[in-house]
Amino acid sequence: MIQDEQQLLVATAELFKERFNIEARTESEVTSIDPEARTIEVRDLRSGTVYREPYDALVLAPGANPVRPPLPGIDLHGIFVLRTIPDSRGIKSWIEDRKAQSAVIVGGGLVGLEMAENLVRLGLSVSVVEMLDQILPPFDPEMAELVQQHLAANQINIQLGSAVAGFAETETGRLEVRTQSGQKLETDLVILSIGVRPETRLAQQAGLQLGKRGGIRVDESMRTSDPNIWAVGDAVESRDFVTGGWTIAALAGPANRQGRVAADVICGRSSSFRGVQATAVVGVFGLTAASTGASEKALRRAGTDSFEAVYLHPVQHAGYYPGASPIHMKLLFSRKDGRILGAQAVGMEGVEKRIDVIAMAIQNRATVYDLEEAELCYAPQYGSAKDPINMAGMIAANALRGDAPLMPWLDMMDSGATLVDVREPEEFAAMHIPGAINMPLTQLRERLVELPLDRELMLNCGVGQRSYYALRILLQNGFKARNLSGGINTFAQFRNRPEFQRSSSTATR
Repeated sequence: MIQDEQQLLVATAELFKERFNIEARTESEVTSIDPEARTIEVRDLRSGTVYREPYDALVLAPGANPVRPPLPGIDLHGIFVLRTIPDSRGIKSWIEDRKAQSAVIVGGGLVGLEMAENLVRLGLSVSVVEMLDQILPPFDPEMAELVQQHLAANQINIQLGSAVAGFAETETGRLEVRTQSGQKLETDLVILSIGVRPETRLAQQAGLQLGKRGGIRVDESMRTSDPNIWAVGDAVESRDFVTGGWTIAALAGPANRQGRVAADVICGRSSSFRGVQATAVVGVFGLTAASTGASEKALRRAGTDSFEAVYLHPVQHAGYYPGASPIHMKLLFSRKDGRILGAQAVGMEGVEKRIDVIAMAIQNRATVYDLEEAELCYAPQYGSAKDPINMAGMIAANALRGDAPLMPWLDMMDSGATLVDVREPEEFAAMHIPGAINMPLTQLRERLVELPLDRELMLNCGVGQRSYYALRILLQNGFKARNLSGGINTFAQFRNRPEFQRSSSTATR
């Protein structure tokens, strides 16, 4: 999308010297650190000269290296990683020189999906091979499913649960990607996008403490185990702001803030890094997916189980204004006090705006009750008087107050409850959860006698609004009932998961 490569260079060594009186030495490799003498050894890559440079304070910002697993054929020509501008230049040159028609991307993370779109725009057919059972590992599977469907609609071939076993060169000079299941994919180039590993060689050589996740261990001031050495960016481990555990987040925003904290502390100012909440966004073929805070998977890995999730599918601005399109949202919050723990959203417009609001709420340890009361911009072309942020807070707060109890989707199949779909018959006929009975909201009051008082009821509709109304009617008439938030729209995200590949008889017993 950016035609002139020079536009990517936001600063030069000359600018640093002229504007800040900072000497930036490019093409200079630091080969070792002597913490006792407080010196570094530097090799000038142009002349080969090696010299030592003293320091009072040293900041390590070496970043992270793309993972290149030791697989057979990994060093064949045409297998690329993407970290630097020269990397991207090499990929584009290979495509042009070889007149490449196809590409395989190994890994379905943020960078892998961005590469998929860019390669398609260059006219290539693209396959994404992902070892896990979902793309976008930071997201929960049901939210990633929405992105996968959109990619498939744009002719991206996605293969999940497919681990790469190695690579080979064909007789015609093309590449062959071999998977552990025995599949062989012939292609013109391969992009490895399977994550990054903190660059810690200098830190290890200097005897600095590393964390269990492989990054440089730092305190809140970004100081390492050596009092005169700081470290920032992709090479360090940071505290997860939500769970409190150690994590590595290869993201530009946290790296920038860490650099500012280190600079403050070195210059004598009290400053600390709050932690990482992994706020991230990706755009593919016009669709935006964004997240902040902990995912449901991350909460469970951290041993946290006292939380709930709500799903909603509001439009990004007033429905009567032209161009309204849905935002699919998931909000995670503490069952104990309503504290917001994380959020994910997918849609064509307005997605990152809502996630940014929730990211700030998490930073301030806000609750779902605060989202209810959030005062946000409103005009029909920008939002609604009851913004999706407010709606997420209201649904969650209603659950915590007991006004509208929720049935977790993953508990649905084994709940023993009777599933009642309150949509109209034609909607029910088009698609419904196996085992559900249809009792439209418009008929509910007259048909209450048909429902059991001694068994819990699960309610669903299209997106959760009509089932909320039905829930209130049932609770006020003495029934035990809970809502499946997000309705059939959310079920469509879940239905391909193993938990839902059961017979209809187990859905509502």
